[in-house]
Amino acid sequence: MEMSISVNICIAGAAAAISVIGLILSLSARYTKQIYKKYLVSIFSMLTAYTVSNLALWNIPGENGNVFLSYLFLFCESLFSSMILPVLNSFLLYCAGKQRHKNPFVYITVSLWVVYFVLLVIAQFTKWIYYYTPDNEYFRGPLYPVLLVPLVLLIAVNLFALFMYRAQLSRRYRIAFTVYFLVPLLCMVVQMFYSQVLMAVLGSAVSALIMLLIIIMDQMDKQVAQAREIAMQKASINVLQMRPHFIYNTMMSIYYLCKQDSDKAQQVTLDFTSYLRKNFTAIVSENAIPFRDELEHTRAYLAVEQAQHEDGLFVEFDTPHTQFRLPPLTLQPLVENAVKHGMNPDGDPLHISVKTRQTKGGSEIIVENDGASYDPADDNEPHIALNNIRQRLEMMCKGTLEIAPREEGGTSVKVTIPSEKRQSRKST
Repeated sequence: MEMSISVNICIAGAAAAISVIGLILSLSARYTKQIYKKYLVSIFSMLTAYTVSNLALWNIPGENGNVFLSYLFLFCESLFSSMILPVLNSFLLYCAGKQRHKNPFVYITVSLWVVYFVLLVIAQFTKWIYYYTPDNEYFRGPLYPVLLVPLVLLIAVNLFALFMYRAQLSRRYRIAFTVYFLVPLLCMVVQMFYSQVLMAVLGSAVSALIMLLIIIMDQMDKQVAQAREIAMQKASINVLQMRPHFIYNTMMSIYYLCKQDSDKAQQVTLDFTSYLRKNFTAIVSENAIPFRDELEHTRAYLAVEQAQHEDGLFVEFDTPHTQFRLPPLTLQPLVENAVKHGMNPDGDPLHISVKTRQTKGGSEIIVENDGASYDPADDNEPHIALNNIRQRLEMMCKGTLEIAPREEGGTSVKVTIPSEKRQSRKST
């Protein structure tokens, strides 16, 4: 008997500790919606009151103990444990996007809880359900199972609501609610036939904590996904803007070439059309694209620039490795940035090189120019585009972008894209 009491005190203490941990996590959850936070705090506040009351009840001396305190703590334990179920029902309906004030499940849940509360009050003044002897010894009355019927029905109603609205809930939320409803129900059934060990109180605390962690994890993932989408949209708006003067200069070059060199005018028009087509395709692309597509886009852009600058721009491609994917508009803006800020009309011709290589960990792209050197202290344009590319690389393929001045003068930009296996490891 003493061993059984010691075990139950340990179980009650563990359940109370788990409940307090859950309450602290609910209060400090940063990435959880405010309404979700209110529900979780309410649930764990009642769960804490339930488990603490249970712990206090087991610490009252068995013989010649205070009978009033035993009745009080048992009443509080039973009351707070039952109050969780209507709140969970309301939370379930909210997560499923259902109206609560006219929902039949709400009326049924509230009605069952009122019946349970009335039975609990009756238990305090009769010996029909449970009672304590003057020696503070606990006994179940002949109608004790009647007290459990509303609780079992409350859980059954919640499970039925979960089944009815399963299509409106995500997989994680279905698991979270199922765990909380089923585990305490099974523990309650076991405890009805084996009352020596506190199965229900521990099952309620553990299942509630599991539910909380699943919901917090889901909310964090949604917040991260939302932040990523917003960042992607901002990056796309900034990166995908075409320079108006580039379009104007190209059209003027085509205009003059029509008289001077019609064949070259046709080629420039074709290259410029290819550049625009690739640019507009990249705008609507949401996933990584083959490097060959990006390389074709870059070649079309450089062909237009070389037609305008003639002997002022020289480009070298060394790209034997093309079997990898990258975010759209990664290489082309890097080359465009090199041309825009490396070109000096009154200076020497600008040389640009584009290289790719396969590494042990993935793929690398290196863009170098011998024009103006990169100044790390300059955080404004032209480096806004580079920062946006860096952001998209990180979000879409766990890639990196490094920029540094070359010893021979000019700037070197290196893009590193991990292999798909390494990307998977980083995301996990």
